[in-house]
Amino acid sequence: MPIELKVPTLPESVTDATVLAWHKQPGDTVTRDEILLVLETDKVVLEAPSPVDGVLTEIRAETGAVVTSDDLLGLIEQGSAAAKTTTPIETPAAKTSVSATKASSPVAESPPTSNDAEPVLTPAVRRLVKELSLDPSKIRGTGKDRRILKADVMRYLDELQKQQDEEDIKAMIPPAAESGPTRNKTRVPMSRLRARIAERLVEAQHTAAILTTFNEVDLSEVMALRHRLRERFEQEHDVKLGFMSFFVKAVIEALRKFPVVNASVDGTDIVYHDYFDIGIAVGSPRGLVVPILHDADQLGFAEIERRIKQFAQKAKDGTLSYEELTGGTFTISNGGVYGSMLSTPILNPPQSAILGMHNITERPVVVDGEIVIRPMMYLAFSYDHRIIDGREAVQTLVTVKQCLEDPARLMLGV
Repeated sequence: MPIELKVPTLPESVTDATVLAWHKQPGDTVTRDEILLVLETDKVVLEAPSPVDGVLTEIRAETGAVVTSDDLLGLIEQGSAAAKTTTPIETPAAKTSVSATKASSPVAESPPTSNDAEPVLTPAVRRLVKELSLDPSKIRGTGKDRRILKADVMRYLDELQKQQDEEDIKAMIPPAAESGPTRNKTRVPMSRLRARIAERLVEAQHTAAILTTFNEVDLSEVMALRHRLRERFEQEHDVKLGFMSFFVKAVIEALRKFPVVNASVDGTDIVYHDYFDIGIAVGSPRGLVVPILHDADQLGFAEIERRIKQFAQKAKDGTLSYEELTGGTFTISNGGVYGSMLSTPILNPPQSAILGMHNITERPVVVDGEIVIRPMMYLAFSYDHRIIDGREAVQTLVTVKQCLEDPARLMLGV
């Protein structure tokens, strides 16, 4: 009797998922716990493992199909010998949203990477390489002794996908006519994550009364403190001391003074939170994601920096969990890493406020009646005017500014 492969239980608040890609095709041998397909939701990417050893006999939900919890994905004949082993029609980049090269459209050239010695593979990477029919000698390992990590495989697949995309686009665009240049356009569907981002941004614009107030901060003291203690900090905690931990701590001090900024609107009620779950906006190949520093007020500088570093890597690899993306009472967005001088960040519903960081630039400023050069950053604070008044918004931003210009305040909580 065939074993049914069903959609795993979806996270709370996620109603459905899209079949992103199958690793196996009918007739392929499968092993227990082997990942057979990837499902994409508007929050995370999920993997569906095989419940038994056997042969995949039938696919009931093709790539692109929308499914819900417990829907039938396919059938597996338990314990049967493999009828055939085929190259997967579509090779997904594991937990990322992009697909690897298609078997029907081979890549003209693999990324020029190779190791002089035989590459070292962990059991998990060896299984992944085998599943995706990859040549490990072409993958550059970044681990100790050039060990190939899962992130290296993901990076290699991204390179393959980029090459394939370029080939596909070239094939779609006809050569220019002698009479003049041609004008073409390409239509592609939004990913589930991108569609959800678009939906939430429009929701924020339509449901909240969004205003933005601005200020600037002199980061001389923070930079001096980092310069003085950075080496010792890294030796003690094995993580770099960045700017984000200072901003998280400064935001928490401001939220303590003005609790309504840490609140949210629910119908005609205001919901106050006695905890500080700070969202950190992070760019990823799939789009913007906002992982959460839960109970950020309980974390030290080192743990904040460590978790943010982990978030950035997980966002790149597509391995952020649903729990890491759930919740949040306030968000910090750092457009400065992309060179932004000034912007108006948009709210992340149901939150009522967001802080935008920007590029640090040396500018002439007046201090004690003299013109001096200081490392300055513009700050932007967007807020929901339905519950936050202008006075509270301005004072919140001033508190952040004061904490950053005198970092000792962060240590003393004043």
